[in-house]
Amino acid sequence: MNKRNIIISLVIILFVCQFATAQIITAKQLAKDIKKDDVTVVSARNAADYKKVHIPEAVNVWHLDLYKEGDVEGILKNTEEIATILGKAGISEKNTLVVYDSGKNIYAGRLYWIFKYLGVENVKVLDGQMKMWRKNRKPVTRKATNVKETSFAVNLNKDIYACKDYIKKNLKNDGVVLLDVRSAEEYNGEKGTAHRKGHIAGAVNLEYKVLINEDGTIKSKEEIDALLSKVGITKDKEVILYCATSARAGIVFMAMTSISDYTKVRVYDGAINEWAADETLPME
Repeated sequence: MNKRNIIISLVIILFVCQFATAQIITAKQLAKDIKKDDVTVVSARNAADYKKVHIPEAVNVWHLDLYKEGDVEGILKNTEEIATILGKAGISEKNTLVVYDSGKNIYAGRLYWIFKYLGVENVKVLDGQMKMWRKNRKPVTRKATNVKETSFAVNLNKDIYACKDYIKKNLKNDGVVLLDVRSAEEYNGEKGTAHRKGHIAGAVNLEYKVLINEDGTIKSKEEIDALLSKVGITKDKEVILYCATSARAGIVFMAMTSISDYTKVRVYDGAINEWAADETLPME
């Protein structure tokens, strides 16, 4: 291979790598982008933690505020209600949204998927979350952000959403695989708070934690692909993710669709809480 072809190949590789990680942002890069008018930093931490300290100019959205009341915990409110909440928090779908939490990736992942489902084009996750931000000695503040209310326009991406009826319809579809991202103990029915313990019939298990490094950063594409392959997840099939309320499913969705190149991934919003509450639905 001559020098020109080597250079072209390297450029292609760099482009592919950049595209694959486009929805992950480092603390160093966010520190540069944070002052841009079209960037909104969103803290996914609870209100008490946000008040103690947060990234400067960050607004706060707590995922529990986006759920409707009812016997089943964790199901999203209607989109008009959510749009109103986000608009009051100063969040516009036109901006690039950068979400972060304290370090476990659960709440940031949940908001990431919700934003993508609502049709936000540019959503990023802070790699390593607040822990990595502070490890890099980036500024934090207790000062409340001056929120400018705005409007949030919803453009639902129904291709990444699954409901109970959709799951029922595809239980015996060989082209669809259910991935339970809870712990093995929850999956096996040894633990859990749902009405019935165990998992949706036919689902395979891979806990969300295995896709995350000890420092809170997300693993590489190669590592993610290898871990998914071990439980029979292949890119030719549609994958439906769930946990208890699908909060943990969000970061797995991000890893599969952004870092890796899975193109057919949905999140079951009702998750095991909704499924287990219906005695007519099969569980194992």
